[in-house]
Amino acid sequence: MVNTSVWRAPGMPLLLTMTVLGFSGYAALLAVAPLWAVHGGADSVGAGLVNGVLMLFTVLTQLVVPGALRRWGWAPVLVTGMLLLGLPALAHGVSDALGPTLALSAVRGLGFGVLTVTGSALVAELVEPQRRGKAIGAYGLAIAGPQILFLSAGPWIAEHLGFGVVFAVAALPVAAVVPAIGLARMLDHVPEEDREEDQEKVRAPYVLLLPPMALLIGVTLAGGALITFMAQMSSSAVLTALALLLMSVAAALARWRVGAWSDRFGPQRFIAPLVLLTTSGMTVIAWAVRDPRATEAPALMIGAAMVGISYGGLQNLTLVVTFQAVRRQHYGPASAVWNIGFDAGTGAGAVLVGMVAAGTSFSTALLVAGALSLLTLPLALRRRRSGAPVD
Repeated sequence: MVNTSVWRAPGMPLLLTMTVLGFSGYAALLAVAPLWAVHGGADSVGAGLVNGVLMLFTVLTQLVVPGALRRWGWAPVLVTGMLLLGLPALAHGVSDALGPTLALSAVRGLGFGVLTVTGSALVAELVEPQRRGKAIGAYGLAIAGPQILFLSAGPWIAEHLGFGVVFAVAALPVAAVVPAIGLARMLDHVPEEDREEDQEKVRAPYVLLLPPMALLIGVTLAGGALITFMAQMSSSAVLTALALLLMSVAAALARWRVGAWSDRFGPQRFIAPLVLLTTSGMTVIAWAVRDPRATEAPALMIGAAMVGISYGGLQNLTLVVTFQAVRRQHYGPASAVWNIGFDAGTGAGAVLVGMVAAGTSFSTALLVAGALSLLTLPLALRRRRSGAPVD
């Protein structure tokens, strides 16, 4: 198996197919659902709540997915998750009022919580540890592909082709039921714990998972803010599309390439520079959007690329560190913790920046988000100096 490409490892093609379809549905509405709420009369606070509610219910679901897998197995959990993520998208066209939009975001969050926890846990299960960085990179490309396409094009499609087209694309997770069933047939044994070990030994080491979780929250808070509000703080739909496209491409390439580097050199040496890059990129974007009527296009592109690199790179590195900290029977809880950090940061970024922008400006709100990201730097520096092992 070591000589087999991670793309062709048993189960990986099914996982990557399910991931592409599932994240297509997620990405299609991530920037468009807040616009739909604004179309219905919501302000920036209401628009921020759309993704905030999505991530809140995602996080709540992630808490229970490992237990659900142990109780019911992969097939019921995966199939239910794909349907909950895809089917509500079709109902968005009924009303653009804030209440129904938030309710549908909540239901979709349930499905997204299932997709995220099971997906990253299966990466660790399907590929051996010495190639896990590359496998996470491949998984990251399957996530990033839909985001590159739909995060950048979604607002443009909604404006020029209609919101209904976006809602139809967002229903693609329903098709992911097919690869999900194929994976379930292969992997129903995965959630089982070694029942011969005592309870003390099988308890996941959650304290060791908190530092990578905090680092992930720092960068996803920034990324979530940009994804949610790029269309509203940019003076041009074309600039919005280009900035989100550049951010998504940079994130995809960084998440893919840093995986190979972390396999070779270890993840720790790359974390602190990427934290600094997050704050620097947010500062550049804050300067670019200081005038809501005339966005500084070059600065916006540079800042989007900077945040994209850190956004993708830290996703890979923190997930590698997370799985290094646990044994195989704890992959499910570790995946849940990592995904909670990812989605809590994304949701917090949407809500926080919306609230700050409502009282001040988007530039100020982005500077606040960048400062919060910078607060995680001591975690990266302390771990790097001490050389503390993560496994």
